[in-house]
Amino acid sequence: MKLIIDFFDKYPLITQKYGDYILFREAYELMKDKQHLTKDGLLKLVALKASSNWGLNLDLKEAFPGIVPIYRAHADNKIPSPEWLLGFVSGEGNFQIRLMNSSTHKLGYQVGLRFQITQHSKDKLLMESIVNYLECGYLSARDDIIDFQVTKFNDIIEKIIPFFDKYPILGIKSQDNSDFKLVASIMRSKKHLI
Repeated sequence: MKLIIDFFDKYPLITQKYGDYILFREAYELMKDKQHLTKDGLLKLVALKASSNWGLNLDLKEAFPGIVPIYRAHADNKIPSPEWLLGFVSGEGNFQIRLMNSSTHKLGYQVGLRFQITQHSKDKLLMESIVNYLECGYLSARDDIIDFQVTKFNDIIEKIIPFFDKYPILGIKSQDNSDFKLVASIMRSKKHLI
């Protein structure tokens, strides 16, 4: 457990999960010191749980009435490095190639590209930070979800593709990025119109 604590102390999270980590670390310290074996220590752990991610479930609320969640730490939300963003996109982003029916296009279809990152609305500040960091895109909300999207072709060509050329994405998404770049190249030369 100490290795996990040391890792996240050295490389802090910047999403809302940072608050969960701080609560996790406090719970670890309580348990390490055997405080969880006392009534006060147990109540502290339940208060930590009440503050974490989704809080207490119904059974715990009934078992521990009157528990007040403690202060939840908030992350900086500042993108620390391009490598951080690269890792985040590997898990949360996608490169979309869209074909849409269109009565105004000669072939009956319109081609579009969209780079997107999706998160729970709790991380709106982080998503705003991504807009600022990449200097493009916009946010849209649906229910409790927030999407960072780049659909403007010039932004895709001048900002998104160069970013991933400079900082190559790894894993299966590298193939999606390659296809995305290929379609962008076809669109740039207007070959998608024939």
